[in-house]
Amino acid sequence: MNPTDKDKIDLAYQRLREKAQKHAESAQRPDIAKIYIGMATCGLASGALETRHAFEETLAERNIEAVIRPVGCIGHCYAEPLVIIDRPEFPPILYHQVTPGKARMLVKSFLENGDPLFEHVLGAMEENDLIPWVMDFPRFNQEKKIVTALCGKIDPEEIYDYINENGYSALAASLYMDPNELITIIETSGLRGRGGAGFLTGKKWGLARSVEGSEKFVICNADEGDPGAYMDRTILESNPHQLLEGMAICSYAVGANKGIIYVRAEYPLAVKTVKRAIEQATDLGLLGKSILGSSYDLEISIFEGSGAFVCGEETALIQSIEGKRGMPQNRPPYPVQKGLLGRPTVINNVKTLSAVPSILEHGPEWYKEIGTVKSPGTAIFSVVGDVIHAGLVEIPMGVSLRTLIFDICGGIPNKKQFKAVQIGGPSGGCLPSDFLDTPIDFDSLTEAGAMMGSGGMVVMDEDTCMVDVARYFLDFTQKESCGKCTFCRIGTRHLLNILERMTKGEGNPEDLDVLEELSQDVKMGSLCGLGKTAPNPILTSLRYFRDEYEAHVKEKRCPACVCRKLTAYYIDLDKCARGCDACVGSCPVEAIFTTKDRKKGIDQSLCVKCGECMAACPPEYAAVRKVSPPEKAPIIERPEKSENDGQDHSG
Repeated sequence: MNPTDKDKIDLAYQRLREKAQKHAESAQRPDIAKIYIGMATCGLASGALETRHAFEETLAERNIEAVIRPVGCIGHCYAEPLVIIDRPEFPPILYHQVTPGKARMLVKSFLENGDPLFEHVLGAMEENDLIPWVMDFPRFNQEKKIVTALCGKIDPEEIYDYINENGYSALAASLYMDPNELITIIETSGLRGRGGAGFLTGKKWGLARSVEGSEKFVICNADEGDPGAYMDRTILESNPHQLLEGMAICSYAVGANKGIIYVRAEYPLAVKTVKRAIEQATDLGLLGKSILGSSYDLEISIFEGSGAFVCGEETALIQSIEGKRGMPQNRPPYPVQKGLLGRPTVINNVKTLSAVPSILEHGPEWYKEIGTVKSPGTAIFSVVGDVIHAGLVEIPMGVSLRTLIFDICGGIPNKKQFKAVQIGGPSGGCLPSDFLDTPIDFDSLTEAGAMMGSGGMVVMDEDTCMVDVARYFLDFTQKESCGKCTFCRIGTRHLLNILERMTKGEGNPEDLDVLEELSQDVKMGSLCGLGKTAPNPILTSLRYFRDEYEAHVKEKRCPACVCRKLTAYYIDLDKCARGCDACVGSCPVEAIFTTKDRKKGIDQSLCVKCGECMAACPPEYAAVRKVSPPEKAPIIERPEKSENDGQDHSG
């Protein structure tokens, strides 16, 4: 490239930095407090919008100057709504579960009178009563934030916030580099696709560039459909410009002039945020014609998918964009050879593309030093289920499952025992406690029988039935099958029928062998990743929890007392309090009656096993119990005549 072009690009970017700095100076006065409110989907679902209104109203009432900054996900999803208050002469303080009432209290006590209200600060206080620095919390200080570094720190709808954090500098630098040099940098870094397959990103880019053709496409796969997974959604809602910058760099490297972000329509906030980001980037010359004064043009648009899980597979995604039914296609040819509209197409995940700017900024060797040799960089997980501190976590590859679940996410609540973790979404594997020291990387998890997947992780405690878990995940994948493959369409249906029979006590010992054999057939005979991985929950749970399957088919009992047909509820008369009617009012079918000594019993012929009585029973009594098989429930005869049946409220 001509040196004058380099000067032109540098000058255009420098002017943007100056505009961003002026914007920051006008928007953020150093002499007043700044209130950062997490307003991604997790925050909004917990009431962050009402919290923001409470701050605004109270600040106006008390005539206090402060800047309210809506930001994205901070990561501690279990503690939403989250608020960081950065007041002069204080370090930034992170508050949890900030209701509108607590917001008003913080304005009056902290911003007006200088009392930080330590009892509402997230995290334990030190012995010397120092205010904990936000980044000192376990969720943060054991992470390595690269992709999510600015999530919860910047306003996702304000492009100047991103530019002030050196945003789009990697794009500016890449525009006067040779595209092959860019590809070499990404290949040297060892970045692997974070969508689940783990294919080398640089190699994919190189293949696409080597294909001759005047028109090429880059597609960001944001069709995140795993139950409990929300990594891509969070990035789109919290820092969309980092994705756009990564897409632009990828497009320039492979020679594409059109980019498409494929996102499911069920993510309305993400769609809205990304659309605004595209508009802002285009207005500032970071997208569109002659980016930053260069000769490179790039148009990025959004395609809203209809929520079919199978469209996460790249060839099905392409079919969907083309207006066809989303069904996987035979490969080869691969999309990098013949993809959208028959043109060479690069498809990368949100996390993959969002990692690119940091790699260019710091260099490939820097990235390779993070993680493991074969899986460099970081992994982002949404950790959900039976875990104390559920939320979004970004860790270096190679960190053990034990560290992630117990040290970073707080372990299992209610003093329960860890039982298993499902990794890789509905097609992942269930790993027991023996695998807690397994490193989290592509190869180690595959070796253990699970998979990295896109980053969903479900933690399960001792009260989980693994047969029911396998049934639940298979029910999901079976319904999401496109039906193209016989093995996937019919095989998963047969597998699901067997599991459903088992959970009802109708299984046979020979079903165990059929499950295993048919699962292998489905894996071998299916075309795409959905069918090939759908039996994973069955195979891993059969391997590691076979005793539970045998209990279901041989003894007709559910060891975890989860499967309704194999479980019964009863009331321990030694624990039941006379005159307490908590369980009576909760029963939807009036199965609970009062005995002659004014305690309670359950009519097993009426009980629908909903569990409401157990939830309603006061914890100081804990009189409602579960047992499997149902025959083990003590028989308590219902009085033939009782004026107080279900009506004893006298105390």
